[in-house]
Amino acid sequence: MLRAFLAIDPPAGLHPLFAQVQEELKKSGADVRWVPVGNVHITLKFFGQIAETQVEPIVAAARDIARRKPPFVLKITGAGAFPSIKNPRVVWLGVEGDLNVLAELYRQLEAAFANLGFPPEDRPFSPHLTLGRMKSSRNRVELSRYLATLPPVESEPFQIREIVLYRSTLSPHGSTYSPLQIIPLAGKSLK
Repeated sequence: MLRAFLAIDPPAGLHPLFAQVQEELKKSGADVRWVPVGNVHITLKFFGQIAETQVEPIVAAARDIARRKPPFVLKITGAGAFPSIKNPRVVWLGVEGDLNVLAELYRQLEAAFANLGFPPEDRPFSPHLTLGRMKSSRNRVELSRYLATLPPVESEPFQIREIVLYRSTLSPHGSTYSPLQIIPLAGKSLK
């Protein structure tokens, strides 16, 4: 058995931006488990615990969809929190760009994975990059204040050319992600 998820990796060139935002928000003193910048990603599907034998059908389904999808462009635009900035539990960075392409990719992947027995998400897809999760309510109000007054966060546009199936190994020090399969977006662009 292994823990797995399918994700979009932002370029490593954005890691300093992620670190900068985290450092600013750490000043709040909030009790947050910050995601290592190299682990920040956009989750397309969290599978949870799966058998080794399920990896190949997942990869085959994802590859079948990805081979018809062209690379697309995103950019980081703004920070926020779930469920809200006033009550932050998960701190994230948002994205803009070819969101219609991303949403269609997500929808098709969800349908394909449902056919493999993985139930669809019960909440709407909201693409984001998680920066941290509250561990307790300590200084939550202060974190909310820092989020509300954070200077604008924006990146240059970046191209998404692949999706990645990861193994997630949990430890007391946090999660370690290992790529199981890199799946290229190989469709022809309409632009």
